[in-house]
Amino acid sequence: MRYIFSYYNQKDPEQIAQEDIVEYLNFIKKQFGSGYDKCRMVAQACSFFYKNILRVPYVVPSSFYPRREFKLPNILGEDQVKCLLKSTDNPKHRCILAMFYGTGLRLEEMCHLKMSCIDSKNAAVKVEKGKGNKDRMTILPKTLLPELYNYHKAYRPKVYLFEGRMPGKPMSNGAMQVAVRQAMVKAGFEKGRYSAHSLRHSFVLTLKLQRHACHTSS
Repeated sequence: MRYIFSYYNQKDPEQIAQEDIVEYLNFIKKQFGSGYDKCRMVAQACSFFYKNILRVPYVVPSSFYPRREFKLPNILGEDQVKCLLKSTDNPKHRCILAMFYGTGLRLEEMCHLKMSCIDSKNAAVKVEKGKGNKDRMTILPKTLLPELYNYHKAYRPKVYLFEGRMPGKPMSNGAMQVAVRQAMVKAGFEKGRYSAHSLRHSFVLTLKLQRHACHTSS
């Protein structure tokens, strides 16, 4: 606020209107290359000052500062997923990749997925305390069962499906991300192009296409 008052040094604070704040935001964007976070901080500071100090109407001019870009991750096709799984010799890493693609779990959810949450009989996975701290159910493709069986036979996890070096402790986010990245590079994919998040979104897209096909055929 001190910088704004300095910018409008010929005006009293009460005289600085909404359009003046917009002009100031445009000024710092052009003059200093201020991004989303800086402009948002200025706008919110103005909102607080005018509503709570001067107690005059004020609307945060959110449309005048840049919005954060939202980009979807790159999606893998079915053939790419098959290539990825075939290129991975490590049973644990291959199972991680298959689970990401087959269940659509988020990274944090996969790291903390417990053995007790896998219902192979009903082809389902229970996600405990997922996004929004809510439980939910997701599918477990039966084609994943042989992969899960081979992995479990080789590693014998105790509590979590994917455990770190300490038995009974979940694999860390970082370690799981490294495993996925290494597998992507080994499969010959461009470094940094795909991630665990890409596999999750590939699952979502595949599921939507399957549902669309079923709806069309019916």
